[in-house]
Amino acid sequence: MPWLFRYSQWDGRQKVELDADDLLAAMADDVLADGDPWRALQRLMHQGVPPGEGQRRRGLQDMLKELRKRRQERLDRYDLGSSLDDIKKKLDDIVKTEREGIDRRVNEAKEGADQGKVPREMVERLERAVAKNKEALDKLPKDPAGQLRDLQQYDFVDPEAKRKFEELLQSLRDQMLKPFMQGMQNALNNMSPEDMARVREMLQDLNRMLRERAEGNEPDFEKFKQKWGDQFPGAESLDDLLEQMGRQMAQLQSLMQSLSPRQRQQLDDMMRSLMMRDERLEAQLRQLAMNLADLLPMDEMAQRYPFRGDEDVNLEKAMKLMDELNQLEQLERELKGVRDLRDLDRIEGEKVDELLGPEAANDLARLKELAKALKDAGYLEGEDDDLKLTARAIRKIADKALGDIFKRLAHDRFGGHQINRRGAGGDQTDETKAYEFGDPFLLDLRETVMNAVERQGRGAPVALAPDDFEVYRTELRTQAATVVMLDMSRSMLNNGYFLPAKKVALALSALIRSQFPRDALYIIGFSLYAREFTSAELPTLSWSEWNVGTNMHAGLMLARQLLARHRGGNRQVLMVTDGEPTAHLENGEADFAYPPTRRTIEETLREVGRCTRDGITINTFMLERTPWLAQFVEQLTRINRGRAFYVSPEKLGEYVVVDFVEHRRKRVG
Repeated sequence: MPWLFRYSQWDGRQKVELDADDLLAAMADDVLADGDPWRALQRLMHQGVPPGEGQRRRGLQDMLKELRKRRQERLDRYDLGSSLDDIKKKLDDIVKTEREGIDRRVNEAKEGADQGKVPREMVERLERAVAKNKEALDKLPKDPAGQLRDLQQYDFVDPEAKRKFEELLQSLRDQMLKPFMQGMQNALNNMSPEDMARVREMLQDLNRMLRERAEGNEPDFEKFKQKWGDQFPGAESLDDLLEQMGRQMAQLQSLMQSLSPRQRQQLDDMMRSLMMRDERLEAQLRQLAMNLADLLPMDEMAQRYPFRGDEDVNLEKAMKLMDELNQLEQLERELKGVRDLRDLDRIEGEKVDELLGPEAANDLARLKELAKALKDAGYLEGEDDDLKLTARAIRKIADKALGDIFKRLAHDRFGGHQINRRGAGGDQTDETKAYEFGDPFLLDLRETVMNAVERQGRGAPVALAPDDFEVYRTELRTQAATVVMLDMSRSMLNNGYFLPAKKVALALSALIRSQFPRDALYIIGFSLYAREFTSAELPTLSWSEWNVGTNMHAGLMLARQLLARHRGGNRQVLMVTDGEPTAHLENGEADFAYPPTRRTIEETLREVGRCTRDGITINTFMLERTPWLAQFVEQLTRINRGRAFYVSPEKLGEYVVVDFVEHRRKRVG
């Protein structure tokens, strides 16, 4: 049965597994730079996986960028002041509807009187009654707050106008009073003196409980909940209640702060009008606002937003905008507060999904699993800030370093680590030769038989003689023992040269491991002293306490001792440096001086002479073009007959690897 595949458009919800190889490749340079896998993971968490390493995965910086973009889109789109204009338009429409309703009712009464259906006296009484209504409408204040206040005392004639006004009151109370009284808005529609007293009692109990919390005590929330719980749905604890009220208070305060001073005064006056001038109720509400400010970081929760758009919004939409912008601000603070992978657990995926979309939520979930994915792949071991690279990870990083170098080379630059002479011990070639004693017996049967036929002529059977045998040639491969000497002086680290130098050493280790397993590679780091490192130590090799000075003397001495283990084949030192020698050994102790002394130069060159007598070639790769370094290297190459290269850090790998491959000599003996 054939396999069936279904393709669909990416919407951010599809689960994409983390590729551990891509993650390791993305963090490889950071690991090499400072030697700490944990810090490399931190940077990966913030910066994400770049496009060049498999599928692009966003980091925290990308989320912050998207968050700020969404916030700015809202600020550039809406006109917040239009929310007050919307209230004024609705009040004008209510007054207009009421006037039209009055006129319509009077006209209907007059028509009824003309038709004899309504007594004239009723029409006159109606006209006298509605005259008071018209006078009250004419005397309405010009400001929306005054109109709200007076219309609450007005006796509407038109049912439609009354319905519109009650809907407006309910909407305003829902939005403006929700931070203070949660479920009490409905009671405010037809609030009797008894209802008002109950609201004041609830606010007194609430303020008392908040003051107790502010004083460091733990109030009896259960008692409060039993009495007033129906007014605060969803609040199961005092902390829930504070969070609920704080969020809603922040909406209102953000709205107030984002309006102009004149608009802010208008909104404040409207709120007073909705309280119907109950001074005790207003005092309790202001006390509640003060208590919430004492217990909650309202300065952080409520922000001023510079809206500059032209799209109109009503008050309900404005409050929702404030809530959304406040949540974006809070999420931004949380993302900025992430310092390590453990902090990611505090970021709620549901909130990221709601504010930034499902793709961002998936990115967050993958970031939380960075360490786990690498551990499951066998690249990391240990916990948290004690993470360590496994041997498998080190090999992968070395292979990547080699691969990065190969990417920069033309495909035909070099081949399989061979020399131009033919011999035994390598891979079979397409060329043939007459068999000689000692050759691998890789018989070319066709050429062998044809040699016999040509020698004896036609006829059967064909008799083979020793001179008829034709065999395939093989490539001649050599063994090499190489020491990579890495300058670890302060200038190498400060100038950013040490990272490419480490990558070169890792690349050589990968090349030798995969292509030339019989070769030997040693790695020496030298500054004030010299020390041997293994390839496994290179990724986490970082700043040390002995990185003052450039002690080539100690490095070459150690290199000569290591290469003495290999009597045959190609023995060479590949030295990577950015400065002339400034230290040498005196009775095993480092003697440092800058500028370098004649004694340091002489002792270093004497060690170069010893290496030369032992048949060790020294190839120097200079990362700086200083006159002092050039002069010293010129003396070195004159003594040793090695090669010297001026090379930029980004080209270092190409020079070293190509030179290593192309200059191996035939093994002696």
